Amino acid sequence: MNPVDWGLIVLPFAAGLVVLASHVPLGREVLRRGIVFVDLAVAQIAGLGVVAAHALDWHPSGWETQLAAGGTALAGAALLAWLERHWPDILEPLIGALFVLAASLAALLAAGDPHGGEHLRDLLVGQILWVGWAQLLPALALTLILLMAWWRLVRRWPWMFHVCLALAVTASVQLVGVYLVFASLILPALAVRRRPGRSGLLRAGLAGGAGYLLGLLVSAAHDLPAGPLIVLALVLTCLAWAALERRGREADHLPVAKPWV
Repeated sequence: MNPVDWGLIVLPFAAGLVVLASHVPLGREVLRRGIVFVDLAVAQIAGLGVVAAHALDWHPSGWETQLAAGGTALAGAALLAWLERHWPDILEPLIGALFVLAASLAALLAAGDPHGGEHLRDLLVGQILWVGWAQLLPALALTLILLMAWWRLVRRWPWMFHVCLALAVTASVQLVGVYLVFASLILPALAVRRRPGRSGLLRAGLAGGAGYLLGLLVSAAHDLPAGPLIVLALVLTCLAWAALERRGREADHLPVAKPWV
């Protein structure tokens, strides 16, 4: 076991909190709508834009790459909104088909690149340990804008949900990878799914933050990949939080939903 260098995990942990700030309210809305895999599909579509930019030799943090990622994610979100309106009864299978299509196109684009496999892996598992201020500050600014749009516009115009989701996922995929985007959206929301309002948002954020911190600490102590470890840590912390929520409802003599733990 290596001694933990706290200086190395401050920025990655801050990146995790930035991701959770937007993904916790979005994740609760995803569960409410019953479209659990929409974020995974949008994340993969945004990743397709990044892979396409990489295939064109555009700079990874350049405006062209950001435009490609954001444009493909917005197009995917618009398509998903259209599908939700016209075929709600088969929406989940259609979302799965879009995910597979985007993943397959990304694999084809990366096939001719000698570093394509490595780039695809980085998009999936992320490189959170290497997040710097140049990535974190724009993501933080975008998150603040999206949160203001979320609270002010989504109730008036429900279609704004898909726009907020697409832009949030675009930024997060490049910070933490596809797997952590999905885990950050779904697991904290599941842990407190019976807890309404701001209390639920706060508790989901705490459960998610604990998962990020635990995963980063184990990664730093044992020199293991941070992304997969954070996913595992999120599963553990959110399972534990869900169990505590259930015990709290039992203690308050409230109706207890069938647990997911």
